[in-house]
Amino acid sequence: MTKSHRILFGSMAVLLALAMVSPAQATNGYFSHGYGTIAKALAGAGVAMPQDTMAAATNPAGMVVVGKRYDAGIGVFSPDRSYTVTGNASGFPGTFGLTPGKVESDSNYFYIPYFGGSWRIGDNMTLGVNLYGHGGMNTDYPVATFFAGQPTGVNLEQLFVGIPWAVEFADKHSIGIMPIFVYQTFEAQGVGSFAPFSSDPTKLSNNGSSTSTGYGAKIGYLGRFTDRFSFGISYQTEMSMDDFSDYAGLFAEQGGFNVPSSLTAGIAIHATSALSLLVDYQDIYYSDVKSINNPLLPNLQTARLGDDGGAGFGWQDMSVWKFGLQYDPENAWAWRFGYSFGDQPIPESEMLFNILAPGVMEDHFTFGLTRQFGESSGLNFSLMYAPEVEITGPNLLEVPGLQDITLAMSQWDIEISYSWGF
Repeated sequence: MTKSHRILFGSMAVLLALAMVSPAQATNGYFSHGYGTIAKALAGAGVAMPQDTMAAATNPAGMVVVGKRYDAGIGVFSPDRSYTVTGNASGFPGTFGLTPGKVESDSNYFYIPYFGGSWRIGDNMTLGVNLYGHGGMNTDYPVATFFAGQPTGVNLEQLFVGIPWAVEFADKHSIGIMPIFVYQTFEAQGVGSFAPFSSDPTKLSNNGSSTSTGYGAKIGYLGRFTDRFSFGISYQTEMSMDDFSDYAGLFAEQGGFNVPSSLTAGIAIHATSALSLLVDYQDIYYSDVKSINNPLLPNLQTARLGDDGGAGFGWQDMSVWKFGLQYDPENAWAWRFGYSFGDQPIPESEMLFNILAPGVMEDHFTFGLTRQFGESSGLNFSLMYAPEVEITGPNLLEVPGLQDITLAMSQWDIEISYSWGF
């Protein structure tokens, strides 16, 4: 093994270890708004315009354009999340009242690394590797005003390892497939008050970190029809995951927590050799997964937590539009701007459980740049700001009209990466 390969694989090992201990966060429900620094600077757009090895996480067919290259980066993600309860609890038997007031979550900074590599295998084929955090949820409420009168929250982390393969089957038309291995962990604290509703109260709360592994794939197509216009489309299958056995009394299907499928399509319009406009549309199918999609009511009345029909977070499918603008005059600097929006997936009827998972973000504003060093390396930067969104709905387990719950979140994300090619 050469010295460069030892450095490469050593770097991959370090990034893998960091990724496995860093809570992976996300902004469209619990999906990331983009993959890789360049795509993040364009609000996640890029299914029709691959620019680095992390393009495979959006569309593996784009790897034929990337060539032999490596990308490594790390981001700092900062979500500010809280819930507010208005109205006093009734105290009636059979109700589930909450203490009035506002409670803010701790743990506001998360460090998320990624790595990508791409190699040519023949004149028209490319093989690569992607290692990244796909999504996650985290809440950490420190005060004793919640379900069980103790610190409360959840932590979901997901690590994706993909091996993308792409082939140019006709001039400027390519297809790609990326088998994906997924490793995820989950922990819940402070939800023991739901023990009377659980199929297994010993596997409901405060059981430490539970792990799950699984697999799936992403497939895609890229057509560069002219020098001015490209079209791309990709589909990610539902990821079949092992159950979170330590939380079989919390999640539906005895701890089931598959990763939902998604579909992304988009175009790239090159107005000039330097100016490009990207438009992507993405559907995320949260309804694939019962533990995410099942509503609180009537399920909490008709089944126990952990059963196939057990209550979940009530998330609905989500659609996202992504717009990116890139100015790259080939003078060693490239500039990027982006905006995305989508209706957040949580209905107003699902406030209670989603105190634990307030994935309510809708708008994302992004900026980024690249400083190129010669023809084969460059330093990339991206910044994302998601302004605060508030969603208010009733506490369905209290006397009707007596208590409302407001979920609120805003986010920042800053990422830097280095790219080098041959």
